Amino acid sequence: MPIGVDGEICIGGAGVARGYQQRADLTAATFVSDPYGTTDGSRIYRTGDRGRYLEDGNIVFTGRMDEQVKVRGFRIELGEIESVLREHESVTEAVVIALADQGNEKRLVAYVVTVPEASRNVSELRGYLKERLPDYMIPSAFVYLDALPLTSHGKIDRRALPAPDAERPALAEAFIAPQTPTEKGLASIWTRLLGINRVGINDNYFELGGDSLLATQLVSQLRGVFEVELPLVNLFQYPTLAELAASIEEAIIEQMEEISDEEAEQLLKNAS
Repeated sequence: MPIGVDGEICIGGAGVARGYQQRADLTAATFVSDPYGTTDGSRIYRTGDRGRYLEDGNIVFTGRMDEQVKVRGFRIELGEIESVLREHESVTEAVVIALADQGNEKRLVAYVVTVPEASRNVSELRGYLKERLPDYMIPSAFVYLDALPLTSHGKIDRRALPAPDAERPALAEAFIAPQTPTEKGLASIWTRLLGINRVGINDNYFELGGDSLLATQLVSQLRGVFEVELPLVNLFQYPTLAELAASIEEAIIEQMEEISDEEAEQLLKNAS
């Protein structure tokens, strides 16, 4: 690669190993033919590390090749998110991975280990990251662990990380159950879309892991359930369940003023 441009760090020369013991598949993938070799059969080892040349000939390590993911069209360095998380005073370890949701769309999940007695509040961590990272790098879900799983070599075992459960995360707002028919109907939609078991009236859509991609599905489902056309911008203006429910009811009232009494009565029945 040209100077200053990232590429994969590879190792060549007489010191390169023959391969992995009894792992022909892994050997074939990582010990490849050396395009610059001067002897027949010479090979280079693909380290999986990413780096770039400096002007003085040194190489700077910039991360792992497998730690760069593409989520919602954005290329994201997972290590950058992990680094910012570890700077939080209560966090001792952090790992971020990209998991596919029910719709096979990737979302970021952060696994966090904290100091003893630390508050495990998702709102606090999310707010901390929002001050330091762009929105597309904010994880959709946070999972608190007592310790990160390790391989027999002492490295973090990302495959052993548990999937986020359906429990409502610990938020700054206390849980208050939906009361009105509109709130209950909206909560039912949120739980299905976000994959959590319950939603309170003061819960914020984005703090529960919602994003702009899911928001388009939400607006479509609101149209089907409440028979009202709600602009997408309303979700950003009224992100809590109670606020959005009030916005829906207001839109229904406005729509009722423009239609016949019979149609208005049917709308009210559908909303309830």
